[in-house]
Amino acid sequence: MLSLEKEKFMETLIVATPYEIERKKPMPSKNHSFIQSNLIFLLQLHYRNKYRIASELSLDLMGWESVPDLCIYAPMPMDLLHDEIELKEPPLAVIEIISPTQSLQELVNKAEKYFRSGVQSCWLVLPAVKNIYVFSTPTNYHIFKADETLIDDCLAISLPLAEAFA
Repeated sequence: MLSLEKEKFMETLIVATPYEIERKKPMPSKNHSFIQSNLIFLLQLHYRNKYRIASELSLDLMGWESVPDLCIYAPMPMDLLHDEIELKEPPLAVIEIISPTQSLQELVNKAEKYFRSGVQSCWLVLPAVKNIYVFSTPTNYHIFKADETLIDDCLAISLPLAEAFA
């Protein structure tokens, strides 16, 4: 018979899915997906001529592999004959949307790594409370609520958030 401690441990043991192992991130949810799509749409609508928006792009940033939900790059052409599996150039900004199985601390730690890798801005999206934290350094951030306009001073981006959480 298992001891009470072992039973508690086994109850909390979470097995990673093949998706989570391959992508090195938690499984996204329905709300995660909807918000990600909405942010892509809003960024494309307002900034398609200023930035290249990429979704689920594999990055190798100085040996640290990551797959942010969204990346914002300076304009770059699409070369259909010469695709790339991983980009080594850091994006100008990354957007990470917290998943139900993820902790805020995990995302804050990732944001710190992004900044060390040359990323200028990092957005952490918290769907349950309809907030987006826009970090300009690992310790400097502003919180924007769903009824406000997000302002990213680093990239000169201004987005009404009501549609992001709709």
